[in-house]
Amino acid sequence: MRSRYAAYVLEEIDYLEHSHHPDKRHEMDRDGAIQWSASAEWLGLDILATEAGETDDEGIVEFNAKYQVDDKLINHRERALFKRHKGRWYYFDGDMIKATPMVRQGPKVGRNEPCPCGSGKKYKKCCGR
Repeated sequence: MRSRYAAYVLEEIDYLEHSHHPDKRHEMDRDGAIQWSASAEWLGLDILATEAGETDDEGIVEFNAKYQVDDKLINHRERALFKRHKGRWYYFDGDMIKATPMVRQGPKVGRNEPCPCGSGKKYKKCCGR
């Protein structure tokens, strides 16, 4: 996984193509990879989890690749499946992991209800401004 990230940083598209599993190589969008690699300012890779691998024929790497495009920070989080083929590991497929939505911890305070800060004022006249 780290070598594929480095290939994006260095714009080594041939390496990305050759590190795709032979059965899936035709699915790679070479032009898209070239554009993504060149347009992004790559900021780092975090390996979040791994499953199997080492002595197995398949393994999963969950990672977060951070990059910036047009001053917008983006986190590309993915669970990537790698498969061994003729003694070498290849990227086979991946699933994007969407961010977990924020969940409110307590009940929503109405604008005309007393402010939860304890001021005695209505929420709209205190902390709800």
